[in-house]
This record gives sequence, structure tokens and C-alpha cells, in this order.
Amino acid sequence: MTATERRASFSLASIFALRMLGLFLVLPVFALEAARYPGGDDPARVGLAMGIYGLTQALLQIPFGLASDRLGRKRVIVAGLLVFALGSFVAAAAPDLNWLLAGRALQGAGAISAAVTALLADLTRDEVRTKAMALVGGSIGLMFAVSLVLAPALNARIGLSGLFMLTGLLALAGIAMVLWLVPPEPLLHKDMARGGLAGVLGRGDMLGLNFGVFVLHAVQLSMWVAVPALLVQAGLLKALHWQVYLPAVLASFVVMGGTLFPLERRGHLRAVLLAAIALMALVQFGFLGVALAAGGAAPSLAVLGGLLLLFFCSFNVLEASQPSLVSRLAHASSRGAALGLYNTSQSLGLFAGGALGGAMLKWGGTQGLFASTAALSLLWLAVAWRMMPAQRPVARKAPA
Repeated sequence: MTATERRASFSLASIFALRMLGLFLVLPVFALEAARYPGGDDPARVGLAMGIYGLTQALLQIPFGLASDRLGRKRVIVAGLLVFALGSFVAAAAPDLNWLLAGRALQGAGAISAAVTALLADLTRDEVRTKAMALVGGSIGLMFAVSLVLAPALNARIGLSGLFMLTGLLALAGIAMVLWLVPPEPLLHKDMARGGLAGVLGRGDMLGLNFGVFVLHAVQLSMWVAVPALLVQAGLLKALHWQVYLPAVLASFVVMGGTLFPLERRGHLRAVLLAAIALMALVQFGFLGVALAAGGAAPSLAVLGGLLLLFFCSFNVLEASQPSLVSRLAHASSRGAALGLYNTSQSLGLFAGGALGGAMLKWGGTQGLFASTAALSLLWLAVAWRMMPAQRPVARKAPA
């Protein structure tokens, strides 16, 4: 990477990290803490409150992406972070589950993911873009691990409302980074004809990637409706869940670095992605087996830890590589629109994972939940097998 590419990658990954840390600090404790609010005795409504963030994200990712193609990436990112911070403060002041749901919905309205990834794509070359996207994906995974260490202790001290207040402050810190640390936007937004959705809709390769990110995040959020309770049943106190999550996340980074980048350079990215999707399906069947076998007995903590390690290995590979592929397939003039559509699919997956995960847990139990995520993962594998684009070896160019 050139110096500008490194600065862009680390600064934009840090903005993602600050935003996602705030979200992830809430995730491990949300289902348990939201149940204490007035109206929180309904698991389906708690799941909706968890997932509504993804619905409003989905509604606004494409408009934000199109706006970033026309108005500039940085303006859109700053506006989105302001909306996200406002939603965090509303959730912090929520007196009941309805207001908590409203705050989560407003958080999702700050839909900046497409603009951030489009700016990162603008500022990096094709041959280093997967590494740049992996820094973003890695920062998300690292913040998830950090949140699992900090969330129980912070929740005990400041409660769920305090966590939402902290989330809003982290978003404001992200605005400062956009203004003073991110490199200037390239001139292409002043000189290039503006693209739109017409150039990205109807393409099979992009539709396959969009469906994939929908399933990836639907499965992720559905899992976390049930996984914390499984760990408690296995005898691990809530405050100690990080002892399982953190080693699994860190080990998965090592696996990603040793597989994704060298195999991508050799032109085997498609095989790696298909293997990661197959691993995701196996993990869901593993959790289904745990749920079926447990009955009245406590599940094995070692088995749960192993399944989570395999989940994070597949998740990190897919989270890093899929947006990189989208940015390469799209023309630069419509990159914001393409990534807006991609992130809309991601956000719909988050909404579906929270809402359907809560509903399945209520009506089908843990077994029904993991049967659904396993079926979704198998469907994704079948779609990806037919639609995922092939990849040639990445050409190595000397930095300009």
C-alpha cells in the first residue's frame, strides 16, 4: 500500500470501529436487559427492537450511497453519523421498549456504510483493496471482541442507557476523524459522470453477493438472540462470556490472514468464499445439534467455543472479501449506488435476523431458530455456487 492508501484504510477502518463498538457494546446484553423495560416481556418485540436498526438502514443505504456519488462521500458520512448519534441519545433516554425501539430505528437511519466503503474503494487500487476491506472487516471483528470484554462490566456500572449514551459519543468522535484524518476525496466526483442504480440492478454476480450478505448478517444476528443464553446454560456467567468470544475472534483473524490473502493472489478467491459459506452452514447444523442434544442438560462449553471459532473464521473471510468484489465489479461512477444496494441487503439481513430470530425463539425454541439459520446457509451456498463471479490472480503493480 502507498502512504495515502494506508492512511485511508486505517482512518476509515477506525470510523467503522468507533461506530460498530457502540453497536456491539449493546449487542451482548441487549436481549437480557431490554426484557427489564416496560413491554419487554415479549421476546418477539425484543427481537424487533434489536433488528429494527437494520430495517431503517436498509431503507436509507441506497439513498445515502447515491447521495455520496453526487454530493461527495465525506458530507454524507458526517450527516449519517449525526443521525446515528441522535438515535443513540434517544435510546439512552428511553423509558420503555417502544422508545428504545424508536431510538434503534433512528440509529439505523444514519446509513453510512455504503459511503465509507465507496470512499475506501475510491482511495485504493484493485490489487490492495481486499486488504483495505479486510482492515475494515477486521476492525469490526476486533470491536466485537472488545465489546464482549467491556460490555458486561460497563453494563453493570452504567446500564443499557449508559451504553447508548457512550455509543452517541463515539459517533461524534467519528465525525472528528472524518474531518481531520481521512485523506481528501479524489477528483473523480467533480469530473466524472454520475452513475445510478440502472448500472447495478439485474447483474447476476452482484445479486449473488447481495443475497450472500443478507444471509450472513441474518444468521449472525439470529445467533446472538440465542447464543448468550446457551453460554449461560453451559455454566458461564454473563460477565465471563468474553473468555469464549475473545479467543475465538482473535484466532479467526490468524486463519483469515493465512488463507484469504495468499489464495486470492493465486486466483482462488471463489473457492475460499464457497468453503467459508459451507463452513457457515456446518456451524449452524452444529448449533442445531447442540440444541437437539441438550434437552434438559447443559450444553458443553467446549463445543460452543469450538463452534464460535469456526463461525468467526467463516464470517471474517466473507465480511472482508464480498464488499471488495462489489467495488471491483461496479464502475467508479456508480460505486456508491452498488455499495448502497449491497449494504441495503446487509441491513435487511440484520433486521430479518433480529425480528425472525426473536420470533423463531418464541415459537420454535432454540431448535427452530438454528434449523432456520442452517436452511438459510444451505440456500446461500446453492445460490453462490451458481452466481458467484470467478476471479483471476491479482496483478501486482508498483505503487505510483
